[in-house]
Amino acid sequence: MEMVRFGVSMSPKLLERFDESIAKKGYANRSEAIRDLIRESLVEMEWETGDEEVVGTITIIYSHTTRELADKLTDFQHQAHQVIISTLHVHLDEHNCLEVMVVRGKSNLIREISERLISTKGVKHGKLTMTSVGDKLA
Repeated sequence: MEMVRFGVSMSPKLLERFDESIAKKGYANRSEAIRDLIRESLVEMEWETGDEEVVGTITIIYSHTTRELADKLTDFQHQAHQVIISTLHVHLDEHNCLEVMVVRGKSNLIREISERLISTKGVKHGKLTMTSVGDKLA
């Protein structure tokens, strides 16, 4: 892959903080860290457009003892089968479950589905993690 060199100007204090940050994360050099920052920005832009095909995960924690909650969540996942391509269910303890749903589709639809799942009464915590299908990232 061909690489292009370019310069970046910043204050010494900001550069020092950046170097500390990338060292903690284990980056070998500034270039790879900057490439990852740029990729992250591009992924965010894909999600903002609403009509890009993207992938991600919806993670929820809930108590399976909450009346009819597991059935509601399962029913909704079946309704959204065109977007939810896989689900992992983990029993955390006697009462709490973790579900991770792998999703793929238009970003606006995935956001809508994640908001509906996360806001379901009885869900204790939820998070949408967004990424790209990767076809536009180098």
